[in-house]
Amino acid sequence: MNPRDLMNPRLAAAAVAAAAVLALAPTQASAAPVPQPQNATAENLAAAGRRAAAPDTLATLSRFFAREGKVSLAAAQPRIEGETVPVHHLSPEFVAGKAGASVARLEFLASKAVSSDGQQAALWTARTEAGWQVVNIATGDDEFRYARLGAAKLPGGTVFREPQIDAWYVAGGERVLPLDPDAIDAVGERGMSIAAYRARVVKAYGDKLPGSAYAKSGKAGGFAPTEAAAGSGGTRGLPVGAGAAALALALGAAGAVAARRSRRQRVVRA
Repeated sequence: MNPRDLMNPRLAAAAVAAAAVLALAPTQASAAPVPQPQNATAENLAAAGRRAAAPDTLATLSRFFAREGKVSLAAAQPRIEGETVPVHHLSPEFVAGKAGASVARLEFLASKAVSSDGQQAALWTARTEAGWQVVNIATGDDEFRYARLGAAKLPGGTVFREPQIDAWYVAGGERVLPLDPDAIDAVGERGMSIAAYRARVVKAYGDKLPGSAYAKSGKAGGFAPTEAAAGSGGTRGLPVGAGAAALALALGAAGAVAARRSRRQRVVRA
């Protein structure tokens, strides 16, 4: 199968300057899996928010927002707005049919950054071996916008993303409901049952999970839609839950950080 079959054609590649990422995670230099927050507890959300608002993070954000000359480094004046939100992705355990597996699982916590000229970015924060770290900066506000849409559409539901097709949903009870056009294409305007959604993703990804022959062949790296780093690039190959952090830090140590993103991104060089 062509790896492009697993990708939305609008997906773009980008990178964050290695120096910026290494500044945020100075002690990490291996590809070993990094602990992720298992639950979005009040304590975890608060810790992630503090990391996002730390002076060194804000300094990195200034460079990020000034990278294309839209605003000067001195004038960027980034600030953190709103509450930190949990970000869930389609769970490989659910795709594998594991008993009791939820449709989605927590991947990272996100905080919204805004510059003085109105640019927006999402700070992806994870709990690493060195503590809480910002492992990615990505343009736009998808994480926060879909969290709001999902809460309005299905209060108490779990908002999650299916990265392979860049689709956002909210799940609750026995239903999966779409939040964007890609999700509507996948499950219809009225959504579908959890059972029907499982059948769809098993058909699409069941033979591409980590450890599968497909994954071992190197074709798109298997199911794992790990997304770490500022923008998007090819990062499939770690299981979901090895986490964005592990991949970001591993690639950062090599001199560049790249990850798969759905938003339009521009390459940022060191």
